[in-house]
Amino acid sequence: MRKRTSRLLAAAVTAALTATATAATAGPASATARSTAARSAAASDPFYTYDGSTPLASLAPGTVLSTRTLPYHVLGLPTPVTAVQLLYRTTDAQGRPAANVTTVLRSLTGDSGRAVSYQSFYDSLDPADGPSRAVAGNLSLGGAIPSVEAIFIVPLLAQGYNVVVPDTEGQNADFGAGPEYATTTLDSIRAATGSPATGLTPDTRVGLMGYSGGAVASAWAAALAPGYAPEVNARLVGYAEGGLLVDPAHNIRYMDGSLVWSGIIPMALIGVSRSYGIDLSPYLNDYGRSVYRQLEHASLTDALGHYPGLSWKAMAKPQYADPNSVEPFVTGVNRTNLGSAPTPTVPGYLAQGNAGVLEGTFANPPGIGTGDGVMVAGDVRALARQYCATGTAAVAYQQYDALSHFAVPAVWAPQALAWLNDRFAGRPAPSDCGHIPAGNSLAPEQPVPSP
Repeated sequence: MRKRTSRLLAAAVTAALTATATAATAGPASATARSTAARSAAASDPFYTYDGSTPLASLAPGTVLSTRTLPYHVLGLPTPVTAVQLLYRTTDAQGRPAANVTTVLRSLTGDSGRAVSYQSFYDSLDPADGPSRAVAGNLSLGGAIPSVEAIFIVPLLAQGYNVVVPDTEGQNADFGAGPEYATTTLDSIRAATGSPATGLTPDTRVGLMGYSGGAVASAWAAALAPGYAPEVNARLVGYAEGGLLVDPAHNIRYMDGSLVWSGIIPMALIGVSRSYGIDLSPYLNDYGRSVYRQLEHASLTDALGHYPGLSWKAMAKPQYADPNSVEPFVTGVNRTNLGSAPTPTVPGYLAQGNAGVLEGTFANPPGIGTGDGVMVAGDVRALARQYCATGTAAVAYQQYDALSHFAVPAVWAPQALAWLNDRFAGRPAPSDCGHIPAGNSLAPEQPVPSP
């Protein structure tokens, strides 16, 4: 069973990597057409709609609303792995009740005592790109990214873990809304361990794992768990994350004018606007509004490399050349700054690259420094040091000065798995506290007056 499953997944992953590379070369105009078709197909699936008579506000977060079982698909190809999908009640970025979907991939050994909540880096403004859609076989080009992540999920399944994969961005694709990523993740765990269909129980121990956008969800979930879901926090063994977004305002300045990653700047602005009901259009010039429209429903594959040299200044009206002169922007980035979130109470492993020049990001802004091309290394060091200073749990930190964002997962993933294995085995967590180099200030951004 395990060998057959691995062979099928390996073939599907190879195809998915090819499809993702092809998608990344398509232009933003075709991306709009692809996105519209994908959203139309996804909208036809009634499983995502809650139509119960009890208002969502009257249900506890994590309540299961609907259940279905199907094969785990990779790039549209079914595999022998059983996937249980749950529609569950959660909370969005503005604190409103919402329905969301998570997927539980059943352990190949039938072990109900261990699960890893794997947070995907699907990074999209299109709900059709969510991992649950790809698992069900409804593939979009942006949704090829969750299929590629089978290379991280298969080793977890092979070692006997159940794997929980939430649609961290919710059903509106609230890209970049870290606090919402946390609630969708924590309520996903509540639903997965409370549903008899998954084989998990309220006593199942859980580890958090994610890279890049998945690291954002894992980090925020670990930070908010003690207050938002204390019963989940009591069963967490730890979090393993790499390529972490900490202070979005710093990342936007770091990516400004880069060759590959600059398209993420408007995606982040759209995500913040959508998540918190903020309207940034009055501050954009004609070109900025055009880019906004092109990427309003885009995925990561639509943004990478398509806007080389793009900057905030190129999109903003002259009087708003400094992003901190836009008060709604300051509000949005401060809400998503991990440096202002609580300290996790469980041990963590953080890894970060620092060779962004290999991906065309050459900036070294004062007070921000360098990173892996999209994530700022000094911010991650600062967060790790902050956790060491304010918490009681061990923090392991590893920085790869010769690797960029795309390269780090190859070395991070096996180390993250080994780190999680040790936590489930009850071994003491390693700590680098006292040896982590200094980082940046993570203080909230301050507004400045426009000219």
